[in-house]
Amino acid sequence: MPAEHGGPDEPAGPGRGFVHHACLYGSDAEFLAMAVPFVRAGLAAGEPVLAATTSANIELLRAALGDGARALDTAETAYFGRRPVERVLAFLRYHERRARPGLRMRMIAEPVWSGRSARQRAEWKRMESGLNLLLAALPLWMVCPYDTRTVPADVIEAACATHPARLDGEHVTPCAAYRDPAAYTASPPPPDPPPPASAVLAPPTADPAALRRFARARAAAAGLGGERLALAELAVHEAADHLLEAAEGARVTLSAWQEPGALVYDLWRPGPHSAPVPALAGYLPPGADRGGEDGLWLARRLSDFLDVRLRDGGTRITLRVAGPTDAEAL
Repeated sequence: MPAEHGGPDEPAGPGRGFVHHACLYGSDAEFLAMAVPFVRAGLAAGEPVLAATTSANIELLRAALGDGARALDTAETAYFGRRPVERVLAFLRYHERRARPGLRMRMIAEPVWSGRSARQRAEWKRMESGLNLLLAALPLWMVCPYDTRTVPADVIEAACATHPARLDGEHVTPCAAYRDPAAYTASPPPPDPPPPASAVLAPPTADPAALRRFARARAAAAGLGGERLALAELAVHEAADHLLEAAEGARVTLSAWQEPGALVYDLWRPGPHSAPVPALAGYLPPGADRGGEDGLWLARRLSDFLDVRLRDGGTRITLRVAGPTDAEAL
């Protein structure tokens, strides 16, 4: 296909930076119509190629490629980053391990949507949009397949808002619904129910040690112990530190409550500040060349989820950690 149509050998987009396409497929044949030429063209050019998709799709793709499949890297997508922050890290680690000077790399990166809550789907959508910013400098062509037979309708709709174009077979079509990723990722997540009456509130403070002691006490009261207690305490400490360091003279209010199977912490820094926390803060690991936020990245990794939002006249970080295991509750 001619280059001006953005065919599989020459993706549309400036330079050799990040190119991000969605693929909506409703059959095995439609998946292979995209994946086979995409992979073959990359391997023929000597490019590193990764297919992170379902085990069924990996089997289909390997059978279609025949002997050429030996050069293809594969990963079962359910284990290729369980949460968005881990998925971003998996992309970066693959790039660091397999990058070759002067060559682009290609990835088929299929998210897992089934079984996720509305909040989890919202976070994955935000990550899909955020990749356009987080990975902008990488010489990477990524295609994210969406199986329309199983993926929820709201996710299918979001695919065209979070990817600049679609790759259907070998044909690229710009997504008219594509939204600026800075605006999309700043959109608030689904609203939370109000904290329960059982929520425990610590008074506003600028002392991170006081916040850490409160976080530890609430984790212990919830039944966490040992390493899991220490990690919950550390996650809250890193989030609080980030809020305090970003605004001179700030004070943070911390509350905590239990939900079925989880402990929720809510940190609120009131007032408009010159350094609000961006929605994508903490998605990149620390590194001089990436500008990652060490503390918030660690807090994201230690939490089941972590939301950052401007709300109630201030900046709010809500994080959830898993509650005690059955053994700990005995």
